[in-house]
Amino acid sequence: MDSYQHYVDAELGLWLFEMKKPVSLLGRLTQGLQSKVNKVIPEKIHQAITSAIENMVKGVLIGSSWIVPKAESGLLLKEREQKVRNRIKWYRNTASVEGAVTGAGGLLLGLADFPAFLTIKMKMLFDIAALYGFDTKDYHERLFLLYVFQLSFSGQIRRNELIGLLENWDSYSKTLPKNLDSFDWRTFQLDYRDYIDLAKLAQLVPIIGAPVGAIANFRLTEHLGKNAMNAFRLRILNR
Repeated sequence: MDSYQHYVDAELGLWLFEMKKPVSLLGRLTQGLQSKVNKVIPEKIHQAITSAIENMVKGVLIGSSWIVPKAESGLLLKEREQKVRNRIKWYRNTASVEGAVTGAGGLLLGLADFPAFLTIKMKMLFDIAALYGFDTKDYHERLFLLYVFQLSFSGQIRRNELIGLLENWDSYSKTLPKNLDSFDWRTFQLDYRDYIDLAKLAQLVPIIGAPVGAIANFRLTEHLGKNAMNAFRLRILNR
């Protein structure tokens, strides 16, 4: 086993430990605070965000909005991951600029950030999958991306559930519905919104919206990229 493989094994082990850790008191308090914040935000805004999330994600999964990248083959893991890191860096910087622009535009542009930022994150996942050699034309591969996304933007209780599914993806994927309407969209939407609302709410505030949007998008994109890398490592090492 080469030194890079040792590095990957160590990093993957730490990631799995993080995904499986017990829910902390702070986590429970944060969840309670998030519920209060959601009650303050007007219902029309919640409905608009929910509709955008569901419709856009469905569009991704059925392939109506993307030019699917071609899966790369014949590369060493170290070579693949260098390409993956470069793509994450590009999307991370793109998302940061997008967050700054929409954050500087006040309430209306701030609300527009949600579907725009979702698009950037989803496209990054498709690119990462292709760089790891997975064919995203396969319906199950698209569902895998959806679960990685959900794992990245949910609380610890939900992460504890999802990581077990990803560890046994080959068998679990055979039980998944073939109709997207049967997917648990409500849980997906609430997890995503609850996770990012606190990070993104200040983006709607004049003056501070631009820097908040830039920093939040930068960190959230990097967070998703890291989780995607380790999720694909998990599948590759389980082969």
